[in-house]
Amino acid sequence: MSPAGVVTCGFIFADRVSWFPLSLGFNRSCECRRNRSFLVGFKVRAREGVLPSSPWSLQTDVNGGGVSVPSKIWTPSESGKQDGISILIDRIRREQGKRENLPSRLVMGSDEAEKYIHMVKEQQQKGLQKLKGGRSGNGSGGFGYKVNPYSLNAGDYVVHRKYGIGQFVSIKFDVSKSSSEPMEYVFIEYADGMAKLPVKQASRLLYRYNLPNETKKPRTLSKLNDTSAWEKRRMKGKVVVQKMVVDLMELYLHRLKQRRPPYPKVSAMDEFVSQFPYEPTPDQKQAFMDVERDLTERENPMDRLICGDVGFGKTEVALRAIFLVVSAGKQAMVLSPTIVLAKQHFDVISERFYRYHNIKVGLLSRFQTKSEKEKQIHMIRSGDLNIIVGTHALLGDDVVYSKLGLLVVDEEQRFGVKQKEKIASMKTSVDVLTLSATPIPRTLYLALTGFRDASLISTPPPERVPIRTHLSAYMEERVISAVKRELDRGGQVFYVLPRIKGLEDVRDFLELSFPGIEIAIAHGKLYSKELEETMERFAMGHIKILISTNIVESGLDIQNANTIIIQDVQLFGLAQLYQLRGRVGRADKEAHAFLFYPDKSVLSDEALDRLAALEECQNLGQGFQLAEKDMGIRGFGNIFGEQQTGDVGNVGIDLFFEMLFESLSKVDELRVVSVPYDSVQIDVHLNPHLPSEYINYLENPMETIHEAERAAETDIWNLIRFTETLRQQYGKEPYSMEILLKKLYIRRMAADLGIIKISVSGKMVFMKTKIGKEVFKLMIDSMSSETHRNCLVCEDGWIKGELLFELPREQLLNWIFQCLTELYSALPALIKY
Repeated sequence: MSPAGVVTCGFIFADRVSWFPLSLGFNRSCECRRNRSFLVGFKVRAREGVLPSSPWSLQTDVNGGGVSVPSKIWTPSESGKQDGISILIDRIRREQGKRENLPSRLVMGSDEAEKYIHMVKEQQQKGLQKLKGGRSGNGSGGFGYKVNPYSLNAGDYVVHRKYGIGQFVSIKFDVSKSSSEPMEYVFIEYADGMAKLPVKQASRLLYRYNLPNETKKPRTLSKLNDTSAWEKRRMKGKVVVQKMVVDLMELYLHRLKQRRPPYPKVSAMDEFVSQFPYEPTPDQKQAFMDVERDLTERENPMDRLICGDVGFGKTEVALRAIFLVVSAGKQAMVLSPTIVLAKQHFDVISERFYRYHNIKVGLLSRFQTKSEKEKQIHMIRSGDLNIIVGTHALLGDDVVYSKLGLLVVDEEQRFGVKQKEKIASMKTSVDVLTLSATPIPRTLYLALTGFRDASLISTPPPERVPIRTHLSAYMEERVISAVKRELDRGGQVFYVLPRIKGLEDVRDFLELSFPGIEIAIAHGKLYSKELEETMERFAMGHIKILISTNIVESGLDIQNANTIIIQDVQLFGLAQLYQLRGRVGRADKEAHAFLFYPDKSVLSDEALDRLAALEECQNLGQGFQLAEKDMGIRGFGNIFGEQQTGDVGNVGIDLFFEMLFESLSKVDELRVVSVPYDSVQIDVHLNPHLPSEYINYLENPMETIHEAERAAETDIWNLIRFTETLRQQYGKEPYSMEILLKKLYIRRMAADLGIIKISVSGKMVFMKTKIGKEVFKLMIDSMSSETHRNCLVCEDGWIKGELLFELPREQLLNWIFQCLTELYSALPALIKY
């Protein structure tokens, strides 16, 4: 029998009648046709006792065939307005959705929490010190420092911390009202007038207005006589910044909370190290020591970034870490962005470990046959493979590790969003070593601000010679000259384009220009064997010119290839260009990188800035500095996710960064301490009675109520899931049941916000809490409702709300529910323990 209010349709077959909810019925009829079942007839029915609160009414025999159908079916959006609980659920999913499937909140006592907060603060201060060291504070590098007024040009957009976005006009002498002596003023144009600021004051309060996209023009200038709109934009940016900091903080706290026994020092390490044929540079030696200390002396999982220019010896650092972990009986995974790089890592690792017969190395990629993949996956699961090398296939749900201990990630910036999220989720449980010549700005940022350890290898090997970079408009004569020069000295050439389309045209052009020279094409769409053979032949020196996409960006170490030509450079990212340029210059010959653009008039300002930065960083070992420049040019799209770029646009990158550093320095102050759910008192006496029809309608009404209470006691996500399941199963609940659910939500939200008691006296609502004034201010700034923002104050451990007049109890409960919904929106911006 179908539940009340659920309309079902019956399909009458020769041997049975099958009933399905009406929403599924017509799909089922299609299935019947596909399965060749013999459909005889069709019925629709609804159980008697449809709820009085339901908008359903039943019409009978509408088509003379004895079929009954509902005249109206309820949908959540039917009334055009969502109920309060639906609005709350949507808001929580939108603002906190990524937390739903994260590990549950850290359970800590206050002493333990203080210890961990102190550790984070200490580490983070080191990062800030590293960031500030050696900087003049004039805004260069894109790190959010105030601008030097004398560096501004007429027409530049600036941000004043108090008045907002304006346009710089000039600096000139003028006389102030209080003095007859002329002094220098900065003149800035706003939407409703001109402002003049003494130069000294301007240097403390002005920021250059940069955006994370190509356009540098703000949507609108601020108004001098009405700063409320600017204040809203600034506060929104501040709340977004605080949420970012909390996300970083919680990830770091989770990692500090994790424990694994330190790895034992391996006596065979000296023998393994002796196989390295080169003398390590001082930076390399330091990186070796850093990683060994992380693994053998610390109990927290390692999360270290090894930032070293191409060919500076990052792989050797990873090999030693792998040897140490595998010697302790754990598995190591080496994750590469491309099959070309994965294959090269596999070859290098296999060669280095060949004399250790008890250590098995495997390769997993999308180019393998199904049976090959299944064999590798089985060996991974059983623990028969000690070192697993591969592309993102290693992150698939079907790959289960027996005893994974170490994850080595090469060129993290090359992975997609989903892969990066999977990598991030692993960082709380296994040791992670990230290798990069040009780290993504987010990685760089974490390293700089102390939430992640970093080792910088900036000393080039003694025999390395800097790469000469040539940037110019495309001309066939220049291409021919560059290729001829390299071929004449017995070398090989990379020719890189941004897309597969166009590779054939370039080959035709080069074959005409250099008859008799072997030329080949490489890109990701080739069959695996063909691609592998092409790369092998190029590495062996048989192919002289390799025309490819940026599939060669990472990994290929070919000593004899010392010229690279990159066409349409404006379509590449700065990190990509740096990596591509690093494919050459791996030997003692002078290498050349020719970067060609179609015409400077078609390049965006961002593309021009990117190319200028690349030319500036021609010295060896400057990938790290280059990433700093990239951070300023590309902005926040890659730092904290695309969704934040709009918030950056509200205030500009420089002020956004400054607020970020301010928030980091106060990271331990904006904390909320939750209270046990059962300890929350709600002195609003309201006991709604469920209608008898609804009680009859539920399969087990008392169990349903108890289940709701258990869900609320667990956490907000369990309560949300209970509500959604209830509504999916029985439709929208009657008003009295909604009130009962709201009481549960109020208690749950109050517990999470650290509110101990809610009481009412006349027109006043009181909430007893341990929330400090700074936390309360952030909560107020996070509110979208002006009504609640204007009527709430926090004094002497009480949040007080004054109503215009006394409300009936049901309306009062709804007001409290809405008020807590607004306060709850600030929770993602607060440290919780």
